[in-house]
Amino acid sequence: MRLYEVIFIVKPMEEEATNAVIEKFTKLIQANGGTIEKEDRWGKKRLAYEIKDNSEGYYVLLYVNAEPACVAECDRVMKITDELLKHMIVRADGVEE
Repeated sequence: MRLYEVIFIVKPMEEEATNAVIEKFTKLIQANGGTIEKEDRWGKKRLAYEIKDNSEGYYVLLYVNAEPACVAECDRVMKITDELLKHMIVRADGVEE
């Protein structure tokens, strides 16, 4: 298992809808054999430029221990999820907390 940083920006929505999107990805990671080491919600921030006609977004950072297959599935689902503006998954093996 490797440590990954998963960061994504959720469209500005109601709090319950935003929490549902975040919960969807945490459950997806756990269902594919990954574990969430840390969940860091940065909250609603103004974007530097408009993305899909939105000037704000809700930032979420997850530190995840997972196999590459789990990360690939998470990336695939993030690409087809309309509620996400952007996402990025990077390997963070060298990061010490």
